Amino acid sequence: MTTTPTGLLVDWGGVLTQPPGNTMETWASEEGIDYEHYQQLIASWLDPTSPMRQPSPVHALERGEMEVPEFERRLARRIRRLDRRSVEEAGLLARMFRYFVLMPEMADLVAQIKATGVRTGLLSNSWGNSYPRAGWDDLFDVVVISGEVGMRKPEPAIFLYATDLLGVPLTDCVFVDDLSRNVEAAQALGLTAVLHRSYEETRDELQRLFAITFADG
Repeated sequence: MTTTPTGLLVDWGGVLTQPPGNTMETWASEEGIDYEHYQQLIASWLDPTSPMRQPSPVHALERGEMEVPEFERRLARRIRRLDRRSVEEAGLLARMFRYFVLMPEMADLVAQIKATGVRTGLLSNSWGNSYPRAGWDDLFDVVVISGEVGMRKPEPAIFLYATDLLGVPLTDCVFVDDLSRNVEAAQALGLTAVLHRSYEETRDELQRLFAITFADG
């Protein structure tokens, strides 16, 4: 990108919040879940090379093709507690996501970029969970939640949809995500994509891309 970008899209879980792994590990510990087994199951559901005979439940949930109670039923029956008791299905996802911790310093970076006139948006894959949307009207010009639009990252269509809604050409937009597969998909379409590893690294990269100096230095 040779000119200053005019658009910014950011992920929610893992970018505007603490890493999802920390959240899931906390939930697993609180509920006595075999966390290693849980990780293996989710990895198999997300792996495109997995020999499953049906579409991934995670993909279906993220696109809004599967209702939350059905996903909770499937997940609860496949994961296990360390004490071998059954996992309660009802409210499982709400219990998992209650441990997400917001990172206000990341939201502040978005706010400072928006204050320069850049169009900003949220682009998130949802597990049917409720988002804490207070302040979003001021922070984002557009909000794209996968389950609400029937598309999910890293599918090209959702990036095209989000940038069109934002009113910014692909090549003028920066995308920030904590998953390499989503970053690579965005880059393949022409977006400038930043893999979020830490606040400091992302702050420095956004500062460079948008040619601004953030208030925190």
